[in-house]
Amino acid sequence: MKILLVGYGKMGKIIERIAQERGHEVVGRITSKNGDTLSQYNASNTDAAIEFTRPEIGYNNIKILLQNNIPTVSGTTGWLEHWDEIKELTANTNGAFFYASNFSIGVNIFFKVNKILASIMKNFPAYDVKMEEIHHIHKLDAPSGTAITLAEDIMEIVTTKTDWALGKSNKKSDLIIEAIREKEVPGTHIIDYSSTIDSIEIKHEAHNREGFALGSVLAAEFATQNKGTLSMDDMLKI
Repeated sequence: MKILLVGYGKMGKIIERIAQERGHEVVGRITSKNGDTLSQYNASNTDAAIEFTRPEIGYNNIKILLQNNIPTVSGTTGWLEHWDEIKELTANTNGAFFYASNFSIGVNIFFKVNKILASIMKNFPAYDVKMEEIHHIHKLDAPSGTAITLAEDIMEIVTTKTDWALGKSNKKSDLIIEAIREKEVPGTHIIDYSSTIDSIEIKHEAHNREGFALGSVLAAEFATQNKGTLSMDDMLKI
């Protein structure tokens, strides 16, 4: 498979190594220095694109890739106000767009555990839920896309929480997310249910970026075989 890497930072380099280990060819590496060459890639020279960039450019990158009929995998967060437009573009081009806030298989298992715990805890209002996420200092958005996904999943089930708030809030209906940035932490997410008597906590801690990179390559393989707007649920069937 011929893979285009859109974004070539630390994550892009790990994705490249894993893709090559799985027998794929990297046909291009788009960075801030050669972003104007993105439109040169299309279905004739590229089988799939993996896009890990920044919130302010991710949306435009995805549009160009889909318009050029390239199955696209994106892990860029912070652009989801344009989600409906990208979903429509994917349908109109009969393309494939695979998005995940986190490509780690372990995190996606954690998503499922989070929902199961929330379905239990909704019956015990004495416990208040809050979250904490820790990432490396280079991460530009806060809270993380993974934290937002976890929060939204909780709010669908625990109806006493109607919104999330970053850092602090005086509203009891807000789910507080504490976002911490330190050194080179790949990603840690903690969900805590506390009462005056005790606390229940679940945690996912990434030890390195390997799991995110492998998941994105698996997603690219999946996107070349499927159409439409795709997710980790579609691929993993957890």
